[in-house]
Amino acid sequence: MRRALLLLSGLLLAGGCSLVRAEGPAAPAPPVIAVSPAFDTDQARPDRGLVVKATGGRLSKVDVYAGGVAVPGRLDPTGTLWRSTWTLPPGVEHTVTVTATATGPEGPATLAMGRFRTRAAARAFKVASVSPQPGEAVGVGAPIIVTFDSPIRDKAAVERAMEVHSTKPVEGAWRWTSDTEAVYRTRHYWPARQQVALTAHLAGVRSAPGVYGTADHELAFTIGRRQTSAVNTLTHQMVVRRDGRIVQSMAISAGMGTTREYTTTSGIHLTMEKGNPVRMISPGRSKGEPGFYDLMIDHAVRISNSGEYVHAKNNIWAQGRVNVSHGCVNARPDQAAWFYDNSLRGDPVTVIGTDRELEWNNGWGYWQLPWEKWIQGSALYDPRPSSGWIATAPPPNTLP
Repeated sequence: MRRALLLLSGLLLAGGCSLVRAEGPAAPAPPVIAVSPAFDTDQARPDRGLVVKATGGRLSKVDVYAGGVAVPGRLDPTGTLWRSTWTLPPGVEHTVTVTATATGPEGPATLAMGRFRTRAAARAFKVASVSPQPGEAVGVGAPIIVTFDSPIRDKAAVERAMEVHSTKPVEGAWRWTSDTEAVYRTRHYWPARQQVALTAHLAGVRSAPGVYGTADHELAFTIGRRQTSAVNTLTHQMVVRRDGRIVQSMAISAGMGTTREYTTTSGIHLTMEKGNPVRMISPGRSKGEPGFYDLMIDHAVRISNSGEYVHAKNNIWAQGRVNVSHGCVNARPDQAAWFYDNSLRGDPVTVIGTDRELEWNNGWGYWQLPWEKWIQGSALYDPRPSSGWIATAPPPNTLP
């Protein structure tokens, strides 16, 4: 009897052990996706962009469309945060599809789909004009000048949106010359013979309270051959070099220097425009007064806004010998015609030998500013870094 009880007890213990199950690691939870602006929002601020965040997993796919057009964006290094690269077009419905996969080789996935609409712009701003012209070939000193149709209060936001790409990468920066004009200049002259593209991603940029850009602006142009000119008012000579080789030597006559206005400015000028002929009238003088003139001048290439040109004049007796002009640089008619025909806007013309310096904001005298001064006119300039360079743009939006 005792033996039977022991056997029964053993069977009960064996049966009890069969009810205990070994548990493996818990299955990973699906990731949680957060989107800002939230789905179904109908008044999202376009200037804050779009942010998608995954918690407990990595984003594997983010597709965003604004009115049927793909919205570009980037994943951060962790793969958990996606931001739209630029601001969002205003007054447009956006569709969003997000797929996130949980951490682990076989984790579950989460799919989020939805829509939101950005608020329409109460007032709009846009680009009024740009230099160079689309497709234009320009010289190696050429600036990019963007003029807006209304004053820009948030210059940093607008500046962040303006992107310059060149075939041969260069260092460059924007400088605000007024509330409506921004100028891009490279640190050194552009490398010759390349393509440059400007894209102003202005759709959704907030330039002032209630004022948004409604469209992007694109421009492509070409940097031509490297042509530079050196004018020495003391030796009365002008030398033109192309790609480092002298292609023209010209005897010239510069400003007579009897007054400030009749003194040619020294410094780095850029060719700005040209005309054949150009009407030139003495500033601040009326007909009949001493020094008054009203002349039509051939083959004139402008190099400043204070009335300075390189132009033709048949006063060969003075050229190469004495300065007798009213401030311009004049040359023999055939050589002036050659310079006219072979000049591109943005070709550097450096003048030396006078006591009147070209102001940096006289025409395109931008190369008169040292680079360290030039970048201080950027809305993104931050003097705190040791390099004194431009601050990194902050993200357009963050999640709570």
